[in-house]
Amino acid sequence: MNKNAKKFACGIVFCYNSRMSKPTEFSKMKIGRRSLIKIAGGGLLAITFFPRIAFASRNSLESLRTGVQPGNRTRLVVETSNRPTYSLSYPTNPARLIVTLSNTAGRQSVKPALASNTLIKSLTQNQDGDRLQIVAALDRPINDIPKNQIMVLEPTGDTKFRLVLDFSASGASAGTAAAAASQPKQGGGTRRKPIIVVDAGHGGRDPGAIGRSGTREKDVVLAVARKLRTRLESSGFTVHLTRDRDVFLNLDTRAGIAEKRNADLFLSLHANANPSRNMRGFSIYTLSKKASDEEAQKLADAENAADKIDVDGFAGFEKNVKKILSDLQQSSLAALSVEFAIGAQKSFKSSGIAEQPRGSVRSAPFAVLRCAVPSALIELGHLSHREEEKLLASGAHQDKLVTAIVRAVNDYNFEV
Repeated sequence: MNKNAKKFACGIVFCYNSRMSKPTEFSKMKIGRRSLIKIAGGGLLAITFFPRIAFASRNSLESLRTGVQPGNRTRLVVETSNRPTYSLSYPTNPARLIVTLSNTAGRQSVKPALASNTLIKSLTQNQDGDRLQIVAALDRPINDIPKNQIMVLEPTGDTKFRLVLDFSASGASAGTAAAAASQPKQGGGTRRKPIIVVDAGHGGRDPGAIGRSGTREKDVVLAVARKLRTRLESSGFTVHLTRDRDVFLNLDTRAGIAEKRNADLFLSLHANANPSRNMRGFSIYTLSKKASDEEAQKLADAENAADKIDVDGFAGFEKNVKKILSDLQQSSLAALSVEFAIGAQKSFKSSGIAEQPRGSVRSAPFAVLRCAVPSALIELGHLSHREEEKLLASGAHQDKLVTAIVRAVNDYNFEV
């Protein structure tokens, strides 16, 4: 090891020792991305303090996990330190899916997190020179995975680049798969209905934005929220509204309802207004300490509030462990929220709904999103835009918005 490398390693050791005097306390804890939010179950957290000097210029494997998607689809997530270059192959006898990653180093310390009721029986790594093969042993053969069921997600929060593959068994009928996915499951190795809390913004003495023709934001979002509840319930979700009538609720109350209901996802619906009468289109926001841009900050300025994120049993940990738990929890919430926001953006665009210019997925410190639940604030459009005000007031366009949101919720992975 050269002199600079030694200095770097020593610096890491010093930082580690100075931040946590008793690392074994934290390393004993079992924390998963969702369970981290409440410190209950999940996979063993592994923190790597030393760089892979031998593979500094190469990509490296970070994690492997599976999940179940609506429609009885299996999801495989391959997380890597850099953007992956990959190819897929589908050997039979026995049935397998092989993901080959170029210029990537495997890590035997990475233990796959395997969900129940998927097609994947096991995941193994096979290093072949500078190529890494992830071999998924399957219960049944699968067809080639279509491009629209393959995603490469950008780093968000506590995650790095993720190659996401969704697939079903060969010959599985859409009707059979949909019926299986819609059945609520309980007990060991099964899953309950995801709980969605939908928040219709404003209400009562707070009308929200008002369009030129007098259309009020509070009325539009309540109408959309009611329709969304009906559609989501028919898809097998448990849904609660923060308000089902024209009543004012403060922001803490709205966020508190999501926590009280043990929600898996919290969606706050709004309609925007902008000084520029030409501005139109939807946008989706997630919670962050710092706004992604000036416009996002302006939208959130009036809703700044004290951080509500907390951890069960938080007081029982030492001060240095508390800070790490809090940071990890917020990172997990951010990652899960952004995953939904990106999926919702894709769903809105594929439905032909106009997108706000300069990016429709943003982040800011919204008070209403300050809860220990993955969440997103959806601006359905601009009431300040003459044509979009007419659309937002029409039942047909509201149905279109609801369909886009339902598709995003159905595609969201509640298991990983």
